[in-house]
Amino acid sequence: MPEALRRWLPALLLVTVAGCSFLDSEPEGPALPPDMARGANGKTASAWPLSLAKDDAQRRIARLIPSYAKDRAGWAGDLYAAFSALEVPHATQTYCAAIAIIEQEASFQADPAVPGLPRIVRRELEERGERYRIPRLLLDTALEKDSPDGRSYDRRIAALRTEGELNALFEDIIGELPFGRQLFAGYNPVRTGGPMQVSIAFAEQHVQERDYPYPVARKVRDEVFTRRGGVYFGSAILLDYAVPYDQIVYRFADFNAGRYSSRNAAFQAALGRVAGKPLVLDGDLLRYEDGQVSTVASSIEDAALELADQLQMSRPQIRRDLLLEKTAAFGSSPLFQRVFALAEQSAGKPLPRQAMPHIDLKSPKISRKLTTEWFARRVDNRYRGCLKRAG
Repeated sequence: MPEALRRWLPALLLVTVAGCSFLDSEPEGPALPPDMARGANGKTASAWPLSLAKDDAQRRIARLIPSYAKDRAGWAGDLYAAFSALEVPHATQTYCAAIAIIEQEASFQADPAVPGLPRIVRRELEERGERYRIPRLLLDTALEKDSPDGRSYDRRIAALRTEGELNALFEDIIGELPFGRQLFAGYNPVRTGGPMQVSIAFAEQHVQERDYPYPVARKVRDEVFTRRGGVYFGSAILLDYAVPYDQIVYRFADFNAGRYSSRNAAFQAALGRVAGKPLVLDGDLLRYEDGQVSTVASSIEDAALELADQLQMSRPQIRRDLLLEKTAAFGSSPLFQRVFALAEQSAGKPLPRQAMPHIDLKSPKISRKLTTEWFARRVDNRYRGCLKRAG
C-alpha cells in the first residue's frame, strides 16, 4: 500500500451506499478525513470513482477553477499531476482546498506580481549595505554594472514585477557582484513564492524526503516559481499530512502558520486552563532562533514544567514531547494526553483538539494588518465557492 494513502486511512469515514447493492455501484476512491468529509450537499463524501479516467478527472478539475483564470486546462493538468505524484485522493474537496489557496494567494497567476517591488529591493540593499558598512556610492556604482541578462542591475530593479524576477535578481547579485555574498551571506532573502506562496525551505526539504516528479534545471527554489512546481509543493504542504480537525478552516490556518499549528493552539489553550493563566495561542510550543530550537525554555515549556508533578513527568520528558510539536506524534504523546485529561477534568466536558492560531502576519509584501485567522476564513469562503461550482 502506498505510504501516502496509508497516512489517510486512519482518518477514513466509512461510506454506506443506501438503496443499491455494492455490485450495482461504481467503485469509489478512499473516503476523506473528517475536515473534508462533507460535500456541498452535506452528505458524507469520498474520493472520485476509481474508474474515472485522467481526461475526465481533468475536465472536472477545470470546472472547479474560477472562470477568470487563464488556461484552466493547464492548471487542471498540473493539479492532477501533483495529486497523482503525492497520492492525495482525487476528490472535489481536496481539489477545492488547493484551488482556494491558489485563488487567495495568486488569483491564478503562476508568478504573481507584487506591488512596489523596486522600492522593497532598494530598501533591502540599502539596509544591508549600512549593516556591512558598504559605502552608498560603491553600492550604486556596482548596480550600474551589466547583469547576466544584459541589463544593468539598476534597470532590472526598476523593472521588477514578479517574485520569480525578484528571485532571479537576488541569485545573480549573490553570484556575480563583488559584495553579493557579503550582503546576503550566500542566502537569497526571497523565502516564499509561486502560485501557492510556498516556503522554499519546505520545498528543499520535501525533495530530500521523496522524489520530485519533474526535472530540475538548476535549483529546487526555481521550481517553486513555476506553475507546476508551485502547485506540487503547495498541494504537498496543504494536503499530504493527516490532521485531527473536523473543519477544513483549521487546515487552511495550518497552511499559513505551519503544520499542526491549530492542534498546538488547542494544546496551548488546554495548558493555560490547567495552569490557571492565559497563554499565547500561536501554535509554537518551543522557542526558536534562526529556525533552530533554542535551549532557552519558552513560556509554554515553563508552564508545563510548573505542572510537572500533576503531569507526572520530568523536565527531560516534557522537553522530549514538546520537540514533537511539528509532527503528528505530538497528538499521542504523554504530555498532550495528560494536559487534555487535566483540562477536561477541570472543564467538566471534552475540549476541542483544534483552535485558531493568533498570529499577526508580517512581510514586506503585506501593506495592512492581517492575521492567520483572516487568511483562513478568507480561504474557507473561497473553498465553499469552489464546492458550489461543483454543483
